[in-house]
Amino acid sequence: MADLIDLVLHVDVYLLDLVKTYGAWIYGVLFAIVFAETGLVVTPILPGDSLLFAAGALAASGALDVRVLLVLLVAAAVAGDAVNYSVGRAIGTRIIRRAETDPRWRRWINPAHIAKAHEFFERHGGKAIVLARFMPIIRTFVPFVAGAAEMTYPSFALYNVAGGIAWVAICVGAGYVFGNVPIVKENFTLVALGIVAVSLLPMVIEYLRHRKASSSAL
Repeated sequence: MADLIDLVLHVDVYLLDLVKTYGAWIYGVLFAIVFAETGLVVTPILPGDSLLFAAGALAASGALDVRVLLVLLVAAAVAGDAVNYSVGRAIGTRIIRRAETDPRWRRWINPAHIAKAHEFFERHGGKAIVLARFMPIIRTFVPFVAGAAEMTYPSFALYNVAGGIAWVAICVGAGYVFGNVPIVKENFTLVALGIVAVSLLPMVIEYLRHRKASSSAL
């Protein structure tokens, strides 16, 4: 867990090292990370928003081609959600039940995360596919839940593509514009914490609204 926190807070340093080590293969590495973070329910803790921001900053410095970066990362995000949806549609119910009853499955898939994603999906419907893109962990489970809930694929695909484009464009674009501003570059750890805080804000607001509604009903 300490290594994961260090990765999130210093993803700019790790990413620069990867660029130096792998050269053009870094695009494949970034594709794989984004695909796994959005497409595999067992890897929800991989860096997302902060990674895209750092990649945008590196693109602004000339280390990466921003056009290639945008196309590949949008493709990875859309493909990841599509695979996640397909898995949820095919065997989602069985996986959820096993995670709830079998400790071995619970090590990889947290039933609490599934429950939160399901509640978020039920509350916001198709919009949840887009909104979840900007919410760590939730974005990994919402497409899985959408598949398990048998959301029609054409509707899912529309929201999936729209959400993938918006997420990558905003996060990479923000890094491209602001990532090399001296105060941002010199305080990336604080920026990473800020990105995480902003990403978690919708969940906090939703929790407070739900709690207020429940209190009013009593």
